[in-house]
Amino acid sequence: MCTSKLLRICSLDAENPIDSSLREAFSSLHDRLKPPFPLTIPSPSEYSQLNLALAYGILTEPHLAKTHLTHLHAIVIDGYNHFTTILINLSNEFYPKLLQIPKSQLLWMSSKLVQVAAVKVETLIISLLRQIKGGDFSEPNLWLCSELITILANNWDWLLEEPLIMKSSLFVFLRLLADHYRLVGRPELDKLKRMEIEFCIRVLREHFDICLHIGRDLIRLLQDLVFVPEFKDVWMDFLSDPGKFGVPVFMDISQLYRTRTPSHYFSLTITPEMETQLRFLLNHVKWGSQKRYQAWFAKKHFCTPGSETVIVDIVRFICCAHHPSNEIIQSNVISRWAIIGWLLKCCKKNYFLANVKLALLYDWMFFDEKVDNIMNIEPAMLLMVNSVNQYIDITHTLLEFLFLLVDNYDVQRRELVFKGVSNSFSLLVRKGVVHSLESLTSCNQLSSVFREKLASMISSSDLTTVKGSSEMCERQVKMASTTKCNVDSGKVSVANFELQ
Repeated sequence: MCTSKLLRICSLDAENPIDSSLREAFSSLHDRLKPPFPLTIPSPSEYSQLNLALAYGILTEPHLAKTHLTHLHAIVIDGYNHFTTILINLSNEFYPKLLQIPKSQLLWMSSKLVQVAAVKVETLIISLLRQIKGGDFSEPNLWLCSELITILANNWDWLLEEPLIMKSSLFVFLRLLADHYRLVGRPELDKLKRMEIEFCIRVLREHFDICLHIGRDLIRLLQDLVFVPEFKDVWMDFLSDPGKFGVPVFMDISQLYRTRTPSHYFSLTITPEMETQLRFLLNHVKWGSQKRYQAWFAKKHFCTPGSETVIVDIVRFICCAHHPSNEIIQSNVISRWAIIGWLLKCCKKNYFLANVKLALLYDWMFFDEKVDNIMNIEPAMLLMVNSVNQYIDITHTLLEFLFLLVDNYDVQRRELVFKGVSNSFSLLVRKGVVHSLESLTSCNQLSSVFREKLASMISSSDLTTVKGSSEMCERQVKMASTTKCNVDSGKVSVANFELQ
């Protein structure tokens, strides 16, 4: 097997088809890649092969990259669509395996494609943004952050024409900045942190009308940056002078609270590799078989210092971007609530644990049946109920945190938060996610204060009079009092529904 100039491979790996097709095209057309270039118009098949050959040349021959780029400009007939698609596939499927020279060339070429507004270049940039790992302070990861923030900052006019990229990059770099700013004793990080701060502040101040579409998770990300001096003024304006953002329709922070964040944002902060592994775990792994997959996943993603910060992103992804089908819900596949219970146990530091609980319960505070999806709040409810028998500490800590949020998250808007949580409990019972809340209100192992608060919340929603229809009863989960509840093993039937 030939040694790859593109990918990091070992002797036992099968030959990679993309690597092979790129290399073979480059080899067969090598003589045509040198100036003077032919003036004839290539056929569709020749054009496809030329794009493959030029991509390989640009990625593996940095000393000739400008020559290959000139050739590409000369032959392009589709707005660079074919060429960009090649790079997107490489980024999505093989970025972690790319050698350093091809990685550097991929970022260099991406900046050139942005400059010519190539077809699909926005997809390429988002793919590269997804390759940044939260909680990873290694040189390659920080280099990727720096390269991408530089591309975005240097192509501001293009960014203004791509609001999705502007919102996505703001979402990603606000999240990363919370990690980077906490890291001290790394002078080489100062420049990157400064670039991230300047980029995020500029987007927020100059184009807040676009930022509004991100929804409530924009607030969740910003509150993690309240200790950054440049963001204190942003917070003050959010709370006391929203008019400074220059958006007439934005009059109060509660407008953002009431706006659900679209699900695609939660894929931005986990890598494609991580998403593939999580979806496999949640779509195929059976109850009782999950421990080895969990151990493998943890070893892969949680083993470096600071890496547990990514658990926050994983929990948001599971709650808001992975909604299992009815077929999966009714099967013996491990449930989302059990995976989240395991992830809570993976948190070693209280600060990270608090952020994970906030990620799990965030939509509860502002839940509105008209705009929100019940599947976003279902995992927390099932985790609380199904942990009563054997993992009462999980039930206790989640209820405690939920009540703390109601009383303290935003004191001036406590009524809004109380209503959101109350609406959540109401809908979860009404839709049959749980038969009732009796397993919580009658649990002597829980604090009497918690039970009283819960009863008050139930009363405010008239949950005591809620009765499920016969159809809904068929969808009910087994109550924790009659079910073996274990976040590591066993099985619990779950609600048979999927909100449209």
